[in-house]
Amino acid sequence: MNVSAFLGVDVQCARGCPYVVLDTDLKPFVSGWLEAPEEISGIVDEARRCLGSVAVGIDAPRCALRAPRNHYWDGKKWRGRRPSDIGYGRHCEVVIAALRIANPQWTPLENACPEWMQHGFRLFAALSGYDEVYEVFPTASYRLCAEDPGPMFLISLRGFARGVKDMLDAYVAAFTVREYLAGHGVAVGGGDGMGEIILPRKLPTHPSILLEWPADGP
Repeated sequence: MNVSAFLGVDVQCARGCPYVVLDTDLKPFVSGWLEAPEEISGIVDEARRCLGSVAVGIDAPRCALRAPRNHYWDGKKWRGRRPSDIGYGRHCEVVIAALRIANPQWTPLENACPEWMQHGFRLFAALSGYDEVYEVFPTASYRLCAEDPGPMFLISLRGFARGVKDMLDAYVAAFTVREYLAGHGVAVGGGDGMGEIILPRKLPTHPSILLEWPADGP
């Protein structure tokens, strides 16, 4: 792992986006709140100047659906979309839901995306020139680490008063990136071309076909 710092961002639209940069020892270097998604590139550049290479984890979908998905998981195999199925959600979200790791907020078509998702798209767009930018899901990270005695990081209370759970999610986002790049986790989804979600630990037992998106369409 050749990364020196890990930046986690939780996505909010009502009161800004909390962020934290953790160093390789999982100690906070800086934390605060972004008033606009485009400010994120400045945080990355500052961390680079002071700490070296930076990897980023953003708690939001990377992109909206281009079209309704045609494949649904029935618990054992993939099936086609039925007339009653709305078609929202990406492969990565299907995997996490199918394994009961967490309940995702299914990504819709672009014209139906809520404001917080639009903020997430702007964050990813602001970092389009950076290599190490990942989508994370702190709720799933909490579940996967719930029985693990190992995961620990230091917390600075700076910025917590503005939104305690939101800032904690930013910390867990940064932690997730560090654990994934250290080889402790896994990336899921991506078979539909709509992005992966990285996790800090390996998946529970699952059918291998769940990780393979059917080849005949979205």
